[in-house]
Amino acid sequence: MKFTTYSRFTGDDLGVSVEDLLRALSDFLLQSGFHQQYMRFHEMGEQTLDDLKQAIQEALDSGSLFSDENLRELMEKLHQLSPEQMQQLLDNLAQRMAEEGYISISEPDQQGQQKVQLNPEGGVGENQAGRVRFELTDKALDFLGFKTLKDLLASLGKASFGRHDTRDLATGIESTGASKSYEFGDILNLDISETLSNAIKREGLSMPLKLEYPDLMVHQSEYQSSCATVLMLDCSHSMILYGEDRFTPAKKVALALSHLIRVQYPGDSLHLVLFHDSAEEVPLSQLARVQVGPFYTNTREGLIVAQRILARQHKDMRQIIMITDGKPSALTLDDGRIYKNAFGLDPLVVGRTLDEVHKCKRHGILINTFMLASDYGLVQFVQKVTEICRGKAYFTTPYNLGQYLLMDYMNRKTRTIH
Repeated sequence: MKFTTYSRFTGDDLGVSVEDLLRALSDFLLQSGFHQQYMRFHEMGEQTLDDLKQAIQEALDSGSLFSDENLRELMEKLHQLSPEQMQQLLDNLAQRMAEEGYISISEPDQQGQQKVQLNPEGGVGENQAGRVRFELTDKALDFLGFKTLKDLLASLGKASFGRHDTRDLATGIESTGASKSYEFGDILNLDISETLSNAIKREGLSMPLKLEYPDLMVHQSEYQSSCATVLMLDCSHSMILYGEDRFTPAKKVALALSHLIRVQYPGDSLHLVLFHDSAEEVPLSQLARVQVGPFYTNTREGLIVAQRILARQHKDMRQIIMITDGKPSALTLDDGRIYKNAFGLDPLVVGRTLDEVHKCKRHGILINTFMLASDYGLVQFVQKVTEICRGKAYFTTPYNLGQYLLMDYMNRKTRTIH
């Protein structure tokens, strides 16, 4: 039996690094179903190793993996490879991605379970190659999140940023404001010079110097708020219709936001909710596998799930970030059935959805909406949401969604907390 063996490439790998591969393949690895528009939602993540190798070959042929200095030389070298040498190159690049922990390779067994299946030489049998699946690891998701965040910040002209700033001053470790008299409950971050100066003014230069309670002065620092965020992501069918993939950019922004919060805002929390015919919370670790399906838009159910999540969070701020391209068109009835109407603004669907928006307002939850379309029904609905919750609404495109969302996240201010 003939085998395709995966092993570390010992020949000329054309200078391709695994990190460069991930950058070039980010759209493929985070694909939304744009090229498979009739795939069901629960059949997501069915990418095979052959698909990966085909994507690598397309990246090689496009020249995106080579620097401008040696592009011509390496492209000529690439075209001189025989089919067998090209296959060997693709095999080893895929294996290097697995060895460095960016993908895990497995195949379904007869019971439908996933298991790793390698031949004695470390490869996969050629007759099985078409069935071998791969999945992105947490390491790959973290890398893609960092890459997307870096690209977005570069387009914003920002090199670095800190935590959420507010107009309120509080006692803390980082001193950025004038000193104040110590009050019970303040962090005892003493301003030594001001404290001693007060005592000297009262007592004179006598020794020992007696300090009294009114002498105490403490540094003030900027109050930095914590925030609990639920990202509501529309995965209805319209997100990949009309010749445009809106879902992949939204997934990239979610990865970037996750990386931003984990690195820069460790006190914040981020949860992901997908809404379609229904809605459910999805772990961020599964974000890369999420795809759209032939679904309607059940915005109300997404708000219900988001409120349930935020009720468990004890943060200064609680907010919902909703990314959508369509008006509400579905509703979960009391008996569990899904009521659907994609034509116009259905009064029943819109009315019950706005009821949930009112509940968000009563619970102090802010809703910011990022619209990826500008049809009349969506705009009218979003205007009503922002009017109720006093949130923000942005009309964006897949190309500037990330800039708008990250700038909004970093520029938020919170109310004074007593």
